[in-house]
Amino acid sequence: MDFFLVILAYLLGSISFAYVLTKYKLHEDIRKLGSGNAGTTNVQRVLGTKYAVLVLAGDVLKGAIPVILAYNFAQIDITVMLCGLAAIAGHNWPIFMGFRGGKGIATSIGVYLAFDPVVAAICMSIGLALIIATRYVSLGSITGMAILPIVTFLFYGVSYTLLFAILVGFFSIYRHRTNITRLLNGTENKFGQKKS
Repeated sequence: MDFFLVILAYLLGSISFAYVLTKYKLHEDIRKLGSGNAGTTNVQRVLGTKYAVLVLAGDVLKGAIPVILAYNFAQIDITVMLCGLAAIAGHNWPIFMGFRGGKGIATSIGVYLAFDPVVAAICMSIGLALIIATRYVSLGSITGMAILPIVTFLFYGVSYTLLFAILVGFFSIYRHRTNITRLLNGTENKFGQKKS
């Protein structure tokens, strides 16, 4: 049962709402448009806010649902964390799209909202505040993921939960490495700005 739940989590994570909606609307691959990322921000840039909200909701849900299922049906506690990681891995490296997916922020949010809503809310609030202040979605996203282990440590100390937070944060920050380079170079696009 636990193995099946982890595989199901990965397959759910592999469903790219950004790809599906862009294909439906424009008959194009979202990875060939805008920034090339299969995620909410690029969909907002390419299709507009309405479709971006749909992608955001879908990506959050596909992170939350596997964790909720694992809480209800897993035989060991560690399966809950493995399901969360599998869902994020599915989004980042989806089997249905040649393992070229998004950057995992919304799916990670969904995972952590189901896993620990208090820690998730703290990290989301700080990340959102940065996005509002700077209009850099990537900066807020990276910061939220970077402080996730710190906030988790303050609540739980050294534990398996801390290791889980480190892995969740690492997955997303690793996928944002090109954004980090552009932020340092001053060439990162701000929210609402067309890709140059």
